[in-house]
Amino acid sequence: MTDPRVPPQETPPAEGSIAEAHEERADGGMWEHPGVWVWLIVLGAVIVAAFFIARIFAL
Repeated sequence: MTDPRVPPQETPPAEGSIAEAHEERADGGMWEHPGVWVWLIVLGAVIVAAFFIARIFAL
């Protein structure tokens, strides 16, 4: 017995599949928690600013 042909635009049914189709959530990777990166940038800017302020008072 041959399988019926499925048009190219359609997905053939899977045998024994009981799962419902759902949208897969994208993996955020390093961008999952952008607040961490913002605080690291702010901390770096404060350290650089403190360096220049210390040099002004050291003169």
